[in-house]
Amino acid sequence: MSVVSVINYKGGVGKTTLTANIGAELAARGRKVLLIDLDPQASLTFSFYRPAEFEEQQQSTILNWFRDFIAGRTEVPLHRYVLTPQEINAKVQGQVDVLASHLGLIEVDLDLAAVLGGSRFLKQHPRYVPVHRALADALNDQMFHGYDSVLIDCPPNFNMVTRTAIVASDHVVVPARPDYLSTLGIDYLRGRLTRLVEEYNSVAPQPINPELVGVIYTMVQWTATGPLNSQRTSVERTAEIEIPAFLQTVRDSKTAITEAGVSSLPVVLAPPGNTTIENLRYELQQLTSEFLARTRI
Repeated sequence: MSVVSVINYKGGVGKTTLTANIGAELAARGRKVLLIDLDPQASLTFSFYRPAEFEEQQQSTILNWFRDFIAGRTEVPLHRYVLTPQEINAKVQGQVDVLASHLGLIEVDLDLAAVLGGSRFLKQHPRYVPVHRALADALNDQMFHGYDSVLIDCPPNFNMVTRTAIVASDHVVVPARPDYLSTLGIDYLRGRLTRLVEEYNSVAPQPINPELVGVIYTMVQWTATGPLNSQRTSVERTAEIEIPAFLQTVRDSKTAITEAGVSSLPVVLAPPGNTTIENLRYELQQLTSEFLARTRI
């Protein structure tokens, strides 16, 4: 089982779209995939459940598990909160399961920080390692051993919930739009990842080493001769700071993404459409192949 966190400080960069489509394509190829939604906006959750349908699942979210952990209750293991959305699983050879999110995860961040004595996450605190390893230890349950891949859709911050995801991860992927503001924070994010690993490994008996496998450029705007020149410049900036970038990019197609959300099926599994949709589908499929190669899943 390989665990991959998908993260960027900036919202609106296609983080959830990538997580849903890579997960769906992996399942279409016969793999068993677990998608974990840690973003309080719950966009990944609603990629597979319509809001009205999800009303019946409100008690089956990762929020409830985090609350139990904070309170010191361990009666209900994490695997009990796993959901299996019907519509997507009727279309794939493998399986897609989801750990759903909830708006209340915003409060969980504050509560986890309070457990460690405040927002600075003091590593001298006796619960520093157990709190940071909460998700990693939960995923070590043998009930999760049948999964080939776990993809974590992280919130656009580096607070405690995100830190538990990084500690649990083997790899980190950073989606970004090819514009100045979206790429500005990538190097800073790399620094935060490095500091977390160094800080955690200085006190933890089990060291971690999540690999930043690359930046995936999304929402690329194409002309007759290729991507816009301004966007090419932003992509080149990634090479200047020596952060790897995926060769495959994903074009901008808000209509296709919106329609996929309405149907509760990611683009890679949606019915055949116009040329734009088919191009987008092809790019996502190629991206998944590159993702497999880079993460060595």
